[in-house]
Amino acid sequence: MVSSVSDSPFMGNATSGMYKNRAALKWVALASSIIIGFSSVLYTNSVVEELKEREEFYISLYAKTLEYTVNSESDNLAFIYQEIVTPNNSIPMIVVNYEGVPTMYRNVKLDSSKLDQQEIQQVLNKELKIMEQEYEPIVISSEISDKVEDIYYIYYRNSDLIYRLRYYPYVQLSVIAAFVFFGYVAFSYSRRAEQNQVWAGLAKETAHQLGTPLSSLMAWLEIMKSDDDIKDKEVVHELEKDVDKLEMITSRFSSIGSVPVLTDQNISKLIRETLSYLEKRVSKKIEIHFNCKDDLLTADINKPLFDWVIENLSKNAIDAMSGEGKLTIMLKEGKYGDALIDVTDTGKGIASGKLKEVFRPGFTTKKRGWGLGLTLAKRIIEHYHNGKIFVKESAIDKGTTFRIILKK
Repeated sequence: MVSSVSDSPFMGNATSGMYKNRAALKWVALASSIIIGFSSVLYTNSVVEELKEREEFYISLYAKTLEYTVNSESDNLAFIYQEIVTPNNSIPMIVVNYEGVPTMYRNVKLDSSKLDQQEIQQVLNKELKIMEQEYEPIVISSEISDKVEDIYYIYYRNSDLIYRLRYYPYVQLSVIAAFVFFGYVAFSYSRRAEQNQVWAGLAKETAHQLGTPLSSLMAWLEIMKSDDDIKDKEVVHELEKDVDKLEMITSRFSSIGSVPVLTDQNISKLIRETLSYLEKRVSKKIEIHFNCKDDLLTADINKPLFDWVIENLSKNAIDAMSGEGKLTIMLKEGKYGDALIDVTDTGKGIASGKLKEVFRPGFTTKKRGWGLGLTLAKRIIEHYHNGKIFVKESAIDKGTTFRIILKK
């Protein structure tokens, strides 16, 4: 029904460009977020690796100092071990003898004052299993007179700081993502509420502006009806139809500006009335067909607004066919009991890249178009009737089908 965006003196290119820029900004923001997140993870991992290397050095230093202390009677070496190496070591480690029995431990989380020896042994054994999976133990031996008397093994693992740093960027990114998500949702709701107020205000003001000249036209029409000098009453009758149409349009704008009242309506009857009005006002080269599968199908509908949607889709179809072609409206019951309405034309079709844009404000193929018809149609069907409207299918130079789904 609509093929591509053309220039509109009011909104066309500017609005289309605005939406394209908005989409581009979203991709830029997403790419920037990914780069920042990836960089944060890489940087933190590099810090973690550096700390792991430092801790491995400290463990090696501890093991060597312990070995030298055991094998030496030097007071200076004992001082270095007790005052420098040991206090600066925050790495969990356990020293076991050749039988695998823990003989010493440091920085293992247990409260020896509240646990008996058996419970302490169980905690240490559990910790040993974790340490065995992380690093190979460091072997130290005690020698007396060049003979190996005892062999000990130092088991260790990364400190808690490294574990926290390893997961910190993911926690940080999760928190930031949550804040961004909730901020985006709040902003979207706020923007949608603001748009609703703008739509309602615009519709009410339009209805108000149309009211005064419409009242005057209705008065002049009554004068023309009662004037015997006017011989061609058919002209007056057609004028009356157009005045009624203007009155309906005013009612539509008024309905958009307030909460519309939905009543159970026969859908086929409403479609026939709209098509009957259009048939007398379009080119004779336009074939209009109504294929109704169920004449008794009903739904909760606001008549003025629903008529507007059908009329808008039909007029768009006629414009897309450039004055010659076939317009078909099909009504049938859906699988779940809802009403399905397909509006099909044999016009220019819509490019696949434009399918998501047709319902956006400002999308138009008319040089003098505002690009609001399909936007209003979507709002009427989805917001007021809790239904759906979408492009079912479209092919260039073959035509387009719009589908409306209304719940019973």
